[in-house]
Amino acid sequence: MTPPFISYVTFNRLGLTARSLKSILDTTEDFEMHIIDSNSKDDTWEYIQSVEDPRIKSKIRLPINAGPIPALNLNLSKRRPEQYFFTVDCDIAIKTKDWISRFMKVFNTFPEVGLLGVQRTPPYIPIYPEVIPRSRDGVTYLELKNGHVDVILDFVHGCCMGLRPELIDTIGYWSEETCWGDAELTPRVMNHTGFKAGYMSDGNKNPLIDIDMTQTIGCEACIARQYCKLDKIGNTCFSLRNKTYINVPFVNKFKWKYLEFFKELQEGKRTPYCASIYDAKSMEGHVYNREWASENMSYYIENGN
Repeated sequence: MTPPFISYVTFNRLGLTARSLKSILDTTEDFEMHIIDSNSKDDTWEYIQSVEDPRIKSKIRLPINAGPIPALNLNLSKRRPEQYFFTVDCDIAIKTKDWISRFMKVFNTFPEVGLLGVQRTPPYIPIYPEVIPRSRDGVTYLELKNGHVDVILDFVHGCCMGLRPELIDTIGYWSEETCWGDAELTPRVMNHTGFKAGYMSDGNKNPLIDIDMTQTIGCEACIARQYCKLDKIGNTCFSLRNKTYINVPFVNKFKWKYLEFFKELQEGKRTPYCASIYDAKSMEGHVYNREWASENMSYYIENGN
């Protein structure tokens, strides 16, 4: 079986990135990892260059940050047709060593499941949307019941997420036209494909994969501190990231695109397949609003670098 593809996109926060990468690589799981640094202003890229593991297949530093979705889609464009695709955020430390095997056990037991994620942990409030416990042959997961459009948290979180190849054949890429990430992907899967989505959790909402989402660590606890050249007084890897983290204002400004996108889906003006600028073939025969996508990327370029 072809090893799954792990997409890893980072943006500043060297301390969390180093911690996260170590947790992924300190396992015997088989995978092919592709790392993208979205023009970090701290010393993240210097650290990434130092990390060696035969499972890391590519390391790219983008010359400019155009937002999380284009970087994610750049990695997705490299996936081979038969590969499962996993994306892990740079603030996630995965404590369960056989986490990929656990994902695959659920995927193999429930062929109707196309999208699986891991519930967020503190400091985020771990609130589940409406879910239905599913069990088969001793394997369990929580199926998302609705996946409604424009309902807070009624989606599978993208912090640690896996996608089935057959689902990717149906949906293509994350939408660059909306750049709403997991809040866009889940309702597209749930309402416009034949696949189910859900959480890696047992019937009692206990996680099948244990993650740590600590959002800040002190410099003394940073395993990559030898690579850091910041003064650590006026500038830390966290303060640099916070200055250019614009996901929230982006969502507020461009929510209308998200709503219009799903209106077009509901009216049959487009299919659930989303194209990407990184895949010319994906553009053939599929709707792609270049003006929307370009405006989204420009917003990140102008405000997130």
